[in-house]
Amino acid sequence: MFSIGQFSRITGLTIKTIRLYHEKGLLIPCRVDESTGYRYFDGRNVERARAISYLRELLFPLSDIKLMLDQFSEDADILVFLETHKGDITRRIKELNKTALKLEEIIQKEREAKDMLNQNSFSVIEREIDSILVAGLRWKGRYSDVGGAFQKLGKLVGRYIRGKPMNLYYDGDYREEDADIETCYPVQNKVKQSEAFILHQLQGGKCVCLVHKGPYDLLSRSYSKIMEYMQERKYQALLPTREVYLKGPGMIFRGNPKNYLTEIQIMIAEQQDGSPLR
Repeated sequence: MFSIGQFSRITGLTIKTIRLYHEKGLLIPCRVDESTGYRYFDGRNVERARAISYLRELLFPLSDIKLMLDQFSEDADILVFLETHKGDITRRIKELNKTALKLEEIIQKEREAKDMLNQNSFSVIEREIDSILVAGLRWKGRYSDVGGAFQKLGKLVGRYIRGKPMNLYYDGDYREEDADIETCYPVQNKVKQSEAFILHQLQGGKCVCLVHKGPYDLLSRSYSKIMEYMQERKYQALLPTREVYLKGPGMIFRGNPKNYLTEIQIMIAEQQDGSPLR
């Protein structure tokens, strides 16, 4: 017989683990000294301990290991357990891969937002933007209701999203109760048309844009800045006005509104030669 220390050295199991397996009824010593409580083990315990260690390497839970070792003695007898366990692992791998992709998406978004935050100034610029495929919900209501619209749309097209969330504002003025808004996500081509949302190509072109850093309730200051820029150059604006949310409330934390990043995009009417219409 082996003392628990000797048994630990032979099997590679820690004394703490051996005691746990004993408590779980998984590895019963061949003898326990009633006066001292010392555990003693024999060759059959060694064989069982090695079988337990092997099954643990295969990620079997202790409850399944006990059931297999108590009921079966041949590898062929536990075939059903092995096949079931393989299926469980395969499903877990798929789930973990999906989780890894979601994490990578969050990491990438936060990296982009961090790079943007490191910029020292946010100035009005003119640039060409590409056409993109978007899925949208067109609705009327308060500006403060956009969060619910994004949640609804996210549930409909979540797996197809390929860009930053945005709102299209079809009014030329401020509306308190009945703003005409389309809440959008850029999506991949695989998404199928549905009655639940609008799928369309959002046309690109020349635009005047400005990245606003700060809470949404201070966006009017940036709108003032961008409107002054357009008036000075006598540019004609096209509706809808676009707000692209580069960084906002996160999927996990609400974040600091002072660090929110919103890009305001106003499309410019163009002449036939491609120059801005004044």
